[in-house]
Amino acid sequence: MINTNGYAAHNAIDDLIPFRFARRSPGPDDIQIEILYCGVCHSDLHTARNEWGNTLYPSVPGHEIIGRVTAVGDQVTNFRPGDIAGVGCMVDSCQRCEPCKLGFEQYCDPGFTGTYNGPVHGGENTYGGYSDTIVVNKKFVLRISHTDNLAAVAPLLCAGITTYSPLRHWKVGKGQKVGVVGLGGLGHMAVKLAHAMGAHVVLFTTSPAKKADALRLGANEVVISQNPNEMAAHANSFDFILNCVAAPHNLDAFLDLLKLDGTMTLVGAPAEPHPSPSVFNLIFKRRKLAGSLIGGIAETQEMLDFCATHGIVSDIEMIAMQDINIAYERMLKGDVKYRFVIDMATLPEVPIEP
Repeated sequence: MINTNGYAAHNAIDDLIPFRFARRSPGPDDIQIEILYCGVCHSDLHTARNEWGNTLYPSVPGHEIIGRVTAVGDQVTNFRPGDIAGVGCMVDSCQRCEPCKLGFEQYCDPGFTGTYNGPVHGGENTYGGYSDTIVVNKKFVLRISHTDNLAAVAPLLCAGITTYSPLRHWKVGKGQKVGVVGLGGLGHMAVKLAHAMGAHVVLFTTSPAKKADALRLGANEVVISQNPNEMAAHANSFDFILNCVAAPHNLDAFLDLLKLDGTMTLVGAPAEPHPSPSVFNLIFKRRKLAGSLIGGIAETQEMLDFCATHGIVSDIEMIAMQDINIAYERMLKGDVKYRFVIDMATLPEVPIEP
């Protein structure tokens, strides 16, 4: 076993604190990674505070992991010690069901094993990237082609693939008008990716102060969603809208903007449900309301390679591990542009209990 230093939530109320635990030693198919950087996802906060009602305590969050390979098992041929590697939201799946066979491990029928908080449908706990090392099966380790700014690559492992997967699935590209709702951790990646795919990108925000940033990130237009005239000007005109807001809101306002056969896909996961949209907004234009969850391992590798080719990383603010609780409070207020990333070199060593 490997003694591991981390930060953990022990209940839904108290701050995360230093936590020492054991990782398994690498088996024949495993890769051990020294964690260099870990992004901070809104899912981390939801889980730490048990807002989805399924948290396994103690909880060590973190599933946007960039690190250096330190050891590999005898059956590992695609990584060597010293390589830079990534780990995203999953560390295992059944590998047998139809979604897994198709490369959609995120939709594994029995439920994939999360990098933290265990299998989706219950089971032994797993501990994530707010720690100094991790051991992962080779099938769930990703190659990093970026050669610099590695801290800003970390959020691609969740925010990047969460937005890339639906854009790819709904074939976003040149000649399409694409909306992105919300300019946060997910939304700012969606703007960058949709722009790189060649779409005409319109960013929807409630904050006029975000207009300049949206244009800098690649949006062609910015619409203040609380302005009825600005919204009405785009009625029946969008091929695709990616809704990145993780709070309940009126979906009809955006469904009105889809053209015939247009789709709006939800990737934000609010703690409370959205108000139900009007069925008339769907049936009169054959519009579709869909959802999407991260991406499979092959698609995540494709996304990383796409981002490396196009020079895409996340806009980040680096923090020390000891500042994670402050970061959570700032994240709730939207006070980050646009993703916190933890420098794991700041992780304190937890003394071994006598």
